[in-house]
Amino acid sequence: MIEPLLTEEQKKLREEVREFVKSVPKQLLIDMDADKVRYPGEYVVSAAQRNLLGLRFPKKYGGRELKWTDEIIALEEVGVLGSSLACLYSLVSIVGEAINVFGTEEQKEKYLKPLLKGEIFCAEALTEPRGGSDFFGATTVAKREGNYYILNGQKRFVVGAEGADIFLVYARTGDPSHPHKSISAFIVERDMGVEVKYLYGLLGTRGGGAGRIIFKNTKVPAENILYGENKGAEIFYQMMIPERMTSAAGAIGGARSCLEIATRYSEKRKAFGKKIREFQAVSFKVAESITKLDAVRGLVYFAASAVDKFGNTGYTRRLVSEAKKFATETAWEVINNAMQIMGGIGYTNVYPIERALRDARIGLIWTGTSEIMNLIIQHEYYREVLGIEKPPSRNVEEDAAEAHAEEEKVYE
Repeated sequence: MIEPLLTEEQKKLREEVREFVKSVPKQLLIDMDADKVRYPGEYVVSAAQRNLLGLRFPKKYGGRELKWTDEIIALEEVGVLGSSLACLYSLVSIVGEAINVFGTEEQKEKYLKPLLKGEIFCAEALTEPRGGSDFFGATTVAKREGNYYILNGQKRFVVGAEGADIFLVYARTGDPSHPHKSISAFIVERDMGVEVKYLYGLLGTRGGGAGRIIFKNTKVPAENILYGENKGAEIFYQMMIPERMTSAAGAIGGARSCLEIATRYSEKRKAFGKKIREFQAVSFKVAESITKLDAVRGLVYFAASAVDKFGNTGYTRRLVSEAKKFATETAWEVINNAMQIMGGIGYTNVYPIERALRDARIGLIWTGTSEIMNLIIQHEYYREVLGIEKPPSRNVEEDAAEAHAEEEKVYE
């Protein structure tokens, strides 16, 4: 749908990523889903060798200095591989964002550059067992002792826990009665004392080494703090963008591939003497699905353009939240439609639809649930509307016949 908006360079990038996606062995996807592979490091290395990691980051660190509108094109293509591989690909963009925007030059040289080269792997340690969506209720604590911080606590649902060399970790460093001013972010190396305590058995999105990690008097050098003490909230708000843009774009790719499978199937499969695509019950599902996917692409691309132009603002946070919510919910709906079109065979592993359906369910939960997205969307929109002193367009409220019957406008 966004084809008319793409530059020739973006089309070349898309083809480049498609070639990479085609090179991923089928057996890797099957083995990951069977939990025979816990962390496919060779996949990340392969992307790095093609210079496809961290596309937005500066060339001097190994990136391409592209924009969000470029990266989402790549992310959609990687999304056809499923949630696990799309997530592992995206982690470099997510963790790298924090280092690139808030890190020192030394931190960028030490961590960002080798991440983009595929020499080290990363993960983000955000969620806690008692926290869930309550990020600022974090109980992991970091205390300064001389030239080090001592970390104690744990994080859960850490994708890449099994294979990561470095973790972006949020911990409390200040007064918990001021939650938004007491969180700090650290780059913690595995060898500093990160214990992977538990690997989760998951409905889908398998093979990414998602686990619970524990810090027990983990000694982290003071120079590994990002941006400064008690400034983690600023990093967290910035990180909403890569976390949710990557989820949105990847979801499109996963849903698109399933719809294409179901569409081709409906052209071949016959029932009652006709191709099933000739039944409106089938063809209308295709129509509804592709309409929503095109709408999602438009919103995601627009959100990416807004971030490229305006950066991290209330307006762009709203758009990014809308994009993530709409994309992941639409992907879930479209993949369900694809399975319904295919009937019983879609429920088997003869086709990858059942795996995609299991993968897609996490999209409505991770990087902020749909409910949290709604919370952000309404909050930012209320701020926009109520903050306008003079509406930029016609005041339609005045167009009612009895608009000036003020005694009838009772608010309390």
